[in-house]
Amino acid sequence: MIAYLKGTIAGISKSSGNRWTLILEVNQIGYELQIPPLLAQQLPEIGAITQVFTHFQIKEDQTVLYGFGSTAERDLFRQLISVSGIGAALAIALIDTLGLPDLVQAIVTGNIRALTKTPGVGNKTAERIALELKTKLSQWRTETGLSKAIPSSPSAAIIEDVEMTLLALGYTNNEVSKAIKAVSEDGLIAKSKNAEDWIRGAISWLSQAIE
Repeated sequence: MIAYLKGTIAGISKSSGNRWTLILEVNQIGYELQIPPLLAQQLPEIGAITQVFTHFQIKEDQTVLYGFGSTAERDLFRQLISVSGIGAALAIALIDTLGLPDLVQAIVTGNIRALTKTPGVGNKTAERIALELKTKLSQWRTETGLSKAIPSSPSAAIIEDVEMTLLALGYTNNEVSKAIKAVSEDGLIAKSKNAEDWIRGAISWLSQAIE
């Protein structure tokens, strides 16, 4: 309904339960958005122009507009609230506690310990998040038609984990393919059978390549 809003920051405030609200003025209309605490810290000063990506949620008793710093963060939020028992507050807490890259990596690799660092997320909830969302990310990866130039090592499963993670972080198919090729040529990482090593290496390579 509303993909994003770009306007002037009119106010940022914190209420009970570590809930942050951004007032964004767009064409003389003030939009109230609930945002992750981390985004509240990253926003420029009041009066500055900024852009936030939004999710509009309609409930029986209220409507809420949520704001995020990137489309990848917004899309992951949508995936999280689609998991049984995960509401908007817990989804935002997951994103805020781990940060987008580490959260996606934890989901893809099934790192339950990392997911349970978020207050309110126990082992069973973490297992459900990892299982349901990895399945959805796997389906999404297949739908993208990402070409698979898989090297002889590591296993195809590790390459799939890397691809799912990078796609969920908003990288393009071309960027993903280049990152995997580059990391596979790194002697130390290429010997690793740990998907997390490959993921960290790919993200590091992409961050330098895109700059």
